[in-house]
Amino acid sequence: MCYSLSATKDQEVCTLCVAEKFFTYWNPPRVRETGALQNSANCSLRPTAAQEQRQGYTSFWNDCISSGLRGGILIELAMRGRIYLEPPTMRKKRLLDRKVLLKSDSPTGDVLLDETLKHIKATEPTETVQTWIELLTGETWNPFKLQYQLRNVRERIAKNLVEKGILTTEKQNFLLFDMTTHPVTNTTEKQRLMKKLQDSVLERWVNDPQRMDRRTLALLVLAHSSDVLENVFSCLTDDKYDVAMNRTKDLVELDPEVEGTKHNATEMIWAVLAAFNKS
Repeated sequence: MCYSLSATKDQEVCTLCVAEKFFTYWNPPRVRETGALQNSANCSLRPTAAQEQRQGYTSFWNDCISSGLRGGILIELAMRGRIYLEPPTMRKKRLLDRKVLLKSDSPTGDVLLDETLKHIKATEPTETVQTWIELLTGETWNPFKLQYQLRNVRERIAKNLVEKGILTTEKQNFLLFDMTTHPVTNTTEKQRLMKKLQDSVLERWVNDPQRMDRRTLALLVLAHSSDVLENVFSCLTDDKYDVAMNRTKDLVELDPEVEGTKHNATEMIWAVLAAFNKS
């Protein structure tokens, strides 16, 4: 999965673990030249200690990250040739109507990916992308479906990043209890990934998702859907910030049904975006 940051660059940024652990730390409200605060209402909900940016825990107020991680897992499995969407038919043309099918059950070597693959293989009848995101997140009223929930995903991802030297592990005291946190130690890796996302919508903007690197496209879609992308652009100048946010907005507001049918499109990316748009 994309937390194989130090191993191979072609596996670095498909899922949201980068956004999960690198881009969700508290940032001070963005200040314009006019002195106005950007998203001041949203910022008022965040912790008020600026040092939390270094403490390494994700925001309690962001409830989008869990589903974003699961969507990223489905995208990664599709990119690795393990799953695919059933072909469209007259009755099932829409991305969200088509079921996720198993293409190969060979292990990927990643615990979370292989756990998800095992669930998909064992499930009859097959399920749609949106249903799988809900099941893997544990958002189901069916007690018989709770077995599909991926548990402790953030901690498992963090542990892997600690082993790779990207994060470290510390204990932080919060009044009545201690919390395990994972501050970033490899700031070079963080800055490289942030620069890669910034460049994708600025210097290297191609204005056509079919011409974009598909993993960068996946991370943009997932980071936006998980409400963490603004932090990536917060250090830009005002003009570049506006350009980056507007281009990202144009990208994620494209019709997934149209984009998913284009030549060489990665259907799973657009199906996940369609699922997030509907939720």
